[in-house]
Amino acid sequence: MDARIISDRVSLIGFVDWDTRLFDSLIPLPDGTSYNAYLIQGSEKTALIDTVEGEHYKELLRQLEDVKSLDYVVSLHSEQDHSGAIPRVLEKFPKAKVVTNPKGKKMLMDLLFVEESSFLTVEDGEVLSLGDCSLEFTYTPWVHWPETMCAYMAEEQILFSCDFFGSHIATSETYVTDACRVHEAAKRYFAEIMMPFCKTILKNLDKLAGKEIKLIAPSHGPVYDDPLFIIEAYRQWLEGPLENKVVLPFISMHGSTEAMTSHLSAALVDRGVMVERFNLAYTDIGKLAIALVDAATIVVGTPTVLTGPHPNVVYAAFLANALRPRAAFASVIGSYGWGGKAVETVAGLISNLKVEIVDPVLSVGAPQDEDFAALDALADAIAEKHKGLGLK
Repeated sequence: MDARIISDRVSLIGFVDWDTRLFDSLIPLPDGTSYNAYLIQGSEKTALIDTVEGEHYKELLRQLEDVKSLDYVVSLHSEQDHSGAIPRVLEKFPKAKVVTNPKGKKMLMDLLFVEESSFLTVEDGEVLSLGDCSLEFTYTPWVHWPETMCAYMAEEQILFSCDFFGSHIATSETYVTDACRVHEAAKRYFAEIMMPFCKTILKNLDKLAGKEIKLIAPSHGPVYDDPLFIIEAYRQWLEGPLENKVVLPFISMHGSTEAMTSHLSAALVDRGVMVERFNLAYTDIGKLAIALVDAATIVVGTPTVLTGPHPNVVYAAFLANALRPRAAFASVIGSYGWGGKAVETVAGLISNLKVEIVDPVLSVGAPQDEDFAALDALADAIAEKHKGLGLK
């Protein structure tokens, strides 16, 4: 794909990855992704903001064929999907300096063996002149690595945000045109990558609040020509009220846990509580992560396998613990044959979650009337606790 013009000075280049369906061997990419780089041609200096995944370097170099000289390669984030082609770009433009912060410098030396002499490090708030335009750097640590930063071009009011505000979408469109699609993709991206760092990201969002922003140019997904669209979404995901919703990931081996899950789901809905249910035998973990962003309660459904929870439940609990959603309550339902420690194990796996554990319900074998009554009581308890938070 050829360069897409953002302004007289700025072009969007990079690589649109239509086909990849798994990122970092972990994260599903149902819509593919893009690796956005931005070429800025000032009156005196030319800068490239970020690059692409290393395996796609040829496409980036093709887009740079007509660039006579490159003064700066700005690395806002050292992860290889943005930095991977830096060595190839330096081969083509050996006089270019890699602009990053001290932590980014060390990472790029460790990850890509970039020579120390190639670097120009910048401090938080430092401005780099390109002649008739400039880049102001703002450190945004833990969005989502410790060295991340943004660059702001005051002359065009463009924020180059790298992973901040990103969305995994392969698209030929330069700007957001389908707001619903981008909102879901950005929420998925937030849930899978940013949610563990909510408190730090909120502080970084506040650091950007004083800037006049006309465009947000992320390194994944389309450019935002309505910055408030994504800024307000982030505010909601970071500090907005939780929803009157239960996320219910489960798996069932012989039908008992599924019967309990179905009964609890119906009981919660009857009490005015929304339910999002995920069968861990085949669910998209990205969809589960999205649901966790603003749910007030998580209920895990598991059979007992060799005295503990099902391995798929262990995996889901581990991921939830790593993602650190803001849920207020959690519980466990399921069945066992002769004993076990499923509840204790699940509780231990979610120690990062600041949740109140609501009394679990476990049946011996297939659930009977008393088990269904206990599930009704659990639904009552969850509904009351949600009301206590003012959720409707």
